[in-house]
Amino acid sequence: MSTLFFRFPRLAGLALFLMVVAGIAALGGPVVMLLVAMSLVALAVVLSKLWHFARAGVGRHAALEAALTAWDHGRMPEARARAAASRSHLGLVAALAMQAIEERDRVGGPAADDAALRARLGSLAGERIARLSGGLRLLDNIAQVAPLLGLFGTVLGMIEAFQGLQAAGSAVDPSALAGGIWVALLTTAAGLAVAMPTALLMAWLEGRVLREAQFAERLIDTVLCAGLGQRECPFDATAAAPVVRGAAHA
Repeated sequence: MSTLFFRFPRLAGLALFLMVVAGIAALGGPVVMLLVAMSLVALAVVLSKLWHFARAGVGRHAALEAALTAWDHGRMPEARARAAASRSHLGLVAALAMQAIEERDRVGGPAADDAALRARLGSLAGERIARLSGGLRLLDNIAQVAPLLGLFGTVLGMIEAFQGLQAAGSAVDPSALAGGIWVALLTTAAGLAVAMPTALLMAWLEGRVLREAQFAERLIDTVLCAGLGQRECPFDATAAAPVVRGAAHA
C-alpha cells in the first residue's frame, strides 16, 4: 500500500476512501451509509452558505452605516458616495432609495407614490434576503429526518437481532445478541450525530439572515425618513417590514 501511495497518490487515496466506505457499510449497513451521505450534503450546504455570505458582505455594513449616518444628518453627496462604495448586498437598495428620494424632492411626486416606493424597496430587499435563505430549508430537513432515519435503522437492526435469536433456539449466544443490539443502536447514534450539529449550524445561519432583514428594514426607514429631529415619517413604516421579514423566514 505504501509503494502504491508514493507512485499513485490519487489512486491510493481513492482506495483508502473505498475501504473506509466498505467498513462503514459492513458495520452499520445502508442506513448509516445514507446518514453519511446526508452529513456530506449538509456540510456542502453549510460551506456554500458561508461562501455566499462572505461574497454578499453579510454582517459587514460599516460603509452602509456611515452612509446612513451621513444621510440622516443631511450630507446627501457623502451618503451616496459611501453607499456606492459599499460591498454589501444591500448597497444597491440604499443607493436606489437615496436616488428615489432625491428625485421625489426635486420633482415633487404625489403622496400615493410614497407608499409605492416603500413597497418597492421592501420587495427589492426581500428578494436579496430570500437569496441568503436559500438552502436553509434543506438543512432543516436533514436535521429533522436524520434522527428518524437513525431510529428506523435501529428498529431494523433489532428485528434482525431477534430473528437471529429465534433461529438459534436453545443454543443462544448472549454475546452475539449483545453485538447485534449495539450495532443496531449505532444507527441512532449516527442519526443524532448528523442532526445535532446540522440543527445548530442552521440556527446560526438563520440568525445571521434575520439580522440582515432587520438591518434592511432600518436602512429603508432611515433613508425614507431622514432627519434625527423629524417627528413624523411621511411613509408608512410598516409597509416594507412584512416583505423583508417574510423573506428571512422563507
